[in-house]
Amino acid sequence: MCGIAGYVVAPGAQPPSLEVGRAMNSVIHHRGPDDEGLFCDARALLGMRRLSIIDLESGHQPMASADGGVQLVFNGEIYNYRELRAELVDLGHAFRTHSEAEVIVQAYRAWGEDCFRRLHGMFAIALWDARRELLLLARDRFGEKPLYVAQQGDRLLFASELKSLLQVPGFDASLNRDALRGYVAFGYVPSPRSILADVTKLAPGHYLRHIDGRTSLHRYYALSFEPKTTLSEADACEELAHLLDQAVSSRLVSDVPFGAFLSGGLDSSVVVALMARHMSQPVKTFSIGFREAAFNELDDARRVARHLGTEHHELMVEPDAVDLLQTLVWHLDEPFADASAVPTYLVAKLAREHVKMALSGDAGDEAFAGYSRYMRYLKLHRLGALKPLAAAVASGAGHALAGGNRRRLLRIAESLRLPFPDNYLSVVALTRAERARALLGEDGSHYDTLAAAYADDLPNDPLDRIVAIDFASYLSDDILVKVDRMTMANSLESRAPFLDHRVVDFATRLPAHMRVQGGRGKHLLRRTAERWLPPEVLAKPKQGFGLPLAQWFRGPLRELASDVIGSRAFRERGLIDQRAAQHCLQQHLSGADDCSEALWLILSLELWARRFLDHGTGG
Repeated sequence: MCGIAGYVVAPGAQPPSLEVGRAMNSVIHHRGPDDEGLFCDARALLGMRRLSIIDLESGHQPMASADGGVQLVFNGEIYNYRELRAELVDLGHAFRTHSEAEVIVQAYRAWGEDCFRRLHGMFAIALWDARRELLLLARDRFGEKPLYVAQQGDRLLFASELKSLLQVPGFDASLNRDALRGYVAFGYVPSPRSILADVTKLAPGHYLRHIDGRTSLHRYYALSFEPKTTLSEADACEELAHLLDQAVSSRLVSDVPFGAFLSGGLDSSVVVALMARHMSQPVKTFSIGFREAAFNELDDARRVARHLGTEHHELMVEPDAVDLLQTLVWHLDEPFADASAVPTYLVAKLAREHVKMALSGDAGDEAFAGYSRYMRYLKLHRLGALKPLAAAVASGAGHALAGGNRRRLLRIAESLRLPFPDNYLSVVALTRAERARALLGEDGSHYDTLAAAYADDLPNDPLDRIVAIDFASYLSDDILVKVDRMTMANSLESRAPFLDHRVVDFATRLPAHMRVQGGRGKHLLRRTAERWLPPEVLAKPKQGFGLPLAQWFRGPLRELASDVIGSRAFRERGLIDQRAAQHCLQQHLSGADDCSEALWLILSLELWARRFLDHGTGG
């Protein structure tokens, strides 16, 4: 695991600068505190910071081919690198190290650009073929590892984190207004945009070719929902058990101590149970809790830890919310309003005190349709011609109520009135359309930033359609951003067995009744997990990784929110309408409405702007 950065210039342009490369590397030191490296020639600069997990002694990057003609930096892990190495040795390739990076170099030499589809794992890759003067950038199938790309003038730049690009002299850091609309609607910046106008995110499952000043994008992997499996439920359980066991065991390859995040929910418990089957020592597990009972899953985690005999570590946290928010803004790179980044950061910090790598249960909800919003959406979808009447009833009832019930009913009414895919995007959105328009001081649909991407090429089944949307945006732009940045902030590697593409390909081809039954998701996963976990874990309702935001804005964050929203800088910047923001704060403090999510969104955006726009380099 590491961070990468670099750029290529057009033929005849001023050559890349090692000094710039060092600056790009320096700001992502947290991603790789163990080692760093730079390659520079007349056209290309490649840099990396390394967090050593495998082949601690000889895995230095950039990794060069034997003749020096190919240079590579990469961030991530290739779980089948040993199998690929053996195949390449049989083809006559000689190896100088035991590292994954050299396997990728040799794979490119053997199979060219087809090599990326052969890699099983999480990765962001930059490869410079000096003879062909060709730059290749590649990203893993689901976007576990980030990769930003920018074309400015005669330079094509890339980096694991946006802050590296800001170190390049002359870099244009103009704001992307469409991305801002997406952020206000969803709480994250939807791909392929970034918050900066000239910067995009390389799409998961794609690679980019840059040669002779021309750039092209190529897909090597696509999520598939067909054909549906014809296995019986019993046989499907056996196949899933095998695939999950294979996914977990392949992610236990490490030359450093490792453990697992454990919330006590189904997904993380399955991962820990399978880890325990392959380890001679107890699994090290990590959990955190808050004093507020509604946000504390420590009892659930303890129950699973006892059942599986883990070496369990837990921490009851009372964080300094103000300082923590400033820390998160720096590491998240773009405005990001999913407040579960806070507990993710804190549990990663706890884990890093004991291990250097941890497995997680992320993506189980997407793969096996576990979110409660899927059930709600499917119920609304079945209303058919009754939707307009139901929308009127929900709207009327919502306006007559206050607090959480008001928000839920108005959100339902909004969804019922909209066409697909906006009717589902309104469910995913962090901010109701009415409030988003007020905060931005403009009219129009703010779901457009995502909806255009789903006009075509979606499956026909209602459940498959919304799962496909979540894989394309919510998973890669919210969940995986949060996990990558918060673990890397603590120099900790995270691995997600549920994102093994063989598990995902199996899950998405399950018929709907094997994923959803009796108004609950993850049906087949629960049935499969009966062999590993006690009934109370299987029956536990999904809780989510939340925190007491509402109380924080009436307590430790109150003064900061009031000062920021009321400031002259906030008003003159004009990203958010000051009157609308002040109204949110007043409504929240009076108890008339819970505006904590909107306030977190506003505060995160303004603190990001002060750090990254005002200072120019993210410093």
